Amino acid sequence: MAGRLVIIGAGQAGFALAAKLRALKDERPITLLGSEPCLPYQRPPLSKKYLLGEMSFDRLLFRPQAWYEENNVDIRLSTPVEAIDREARTVRLFDGSAITYDTLVFATGATPRRLPSQIGGDLDGVYTARDKADADRLADEMKAGRRLLIVGGGYIGLEAAAVARKLGLDVTLIEMADRVLARVAAKETADAMRAIHQAEGVVIRENTGLKRLIGEDGRVKAAELSDGSVIDVDLVIAGIGVVPNDRIAAEAGIETANGILVDDREQSSDPNVYAVGDCAVFDWKGQKIRLESVQNAVDQAEAAAGNLAGVSLPYRPKPWFWSDQYDVKLQIAGFNLGYDETVVRPGAREGSLSVWYFAKGEFIAVDAINDAKAYVAGKKLLDLGRTPDRAAIADPSFDLKTLIA
Repeated sequence: MAGRLVIIGAGQAGFALAAKLRALKDERPITLLGSEPCLPYQRPPLSKKYLLGEMSFDRLLFRPQAWYEENNVDIRLSTPVEAIDREARTVRLFDGSAITYDTLVFATGATPRRLPSQIGGDLDGVYTARDKADADRLADEMKAGRRLLIVGGGYIGLEAAAVARKLGLDVTLIEMADRVLARVAAKETADAMRAIHQAEGVVIRENTGLKRLIGEDGRVKAAELSDGSVIDVDLVIAGIGVVPNDRIAAEAGIETANGILVDDREQSSDPNVYAVGDCAVFDWKGQKIRLESVQNAVDQAEAAAGNLAGVSLPYRPKPWFWSDQYDVKLQIAGFNLGYDETVVRPGAREGSLSVWYFAKGEFIAVDAINDAKAYVAGKKLLDLGRTPDRAAIADPSFDLKTLIA
């Protein structure tokens, strides 16, 4: 039997790694360390169905407590890690105790960026949206008629806006860039999503930053924006990105660069230490990237499990993402990094469309808005390594199935 595996982080990636090892009949001792007080759970529904009261928390759990006992996974909750000693191969916990490991995996995820305290980020009523504790706090705050300011027009901000409008809040979203989704999607996708939100009553102000939050008795009451205007607010959600949780690895001398650097076997600069999920940085077509998605967390963790169990296979990511907003499903296949051309294809249904990305003539990604057929076809083309004809893609009468037959 292989020696003890210690996994730091009991989120999507940490759980997927432990579960895959057991599915592969790997019997090594596994200790799974989670900083939260609850069993591993799905995060995406937290800010949607859970916050809306449409799904109870127990339905978000990956497995009940009995699964960990039956599979000999020593799961320890409310157990934050203070440091690791690579020479002694020990993990030191905040309570002063230590756990010895033969192999260590970081599945520590990422932490939302908070608004700076000097501009009012520490005021009551200012939130991030990442874990169950965040969702529970927001559930108590998000009441019909209240005024919500969302800072950041990425997916987190837009999803928060959709949920808030469903709950009846008045929502203003500000974005410093010249458009929403500026970092992650083409203008055509951004235009479509902006129009959807504006139709639902969200006030979107682009080219607009936050100068400061104004408090009263320690509670946020207003916001001064970069254009000099002041708006009254009852609560604020910051959707301004995340920071990978790589501090402990870096302090232990493991190579990091906005995340823990790993090779295509998920191995760090220390051969006894691996990293998976949002905290891991790996090579993608000659560039170092982190993929913040459920798909990557699961696929990378399962690849690491295979390598640990003796099935040595390189990780070849095939990214896909999704975002649910109102009754709109945005599905994304591929990774649009470095695109230099887009083709828009109208969908069969009113309001549906797809945006196809190309880089140096090669098809690299597709965004599909309420267009499952375009998503499926695009994903299959990416899997096959094929680049479709642009004129065919742009023609809504063209049958996409012929491209993947």
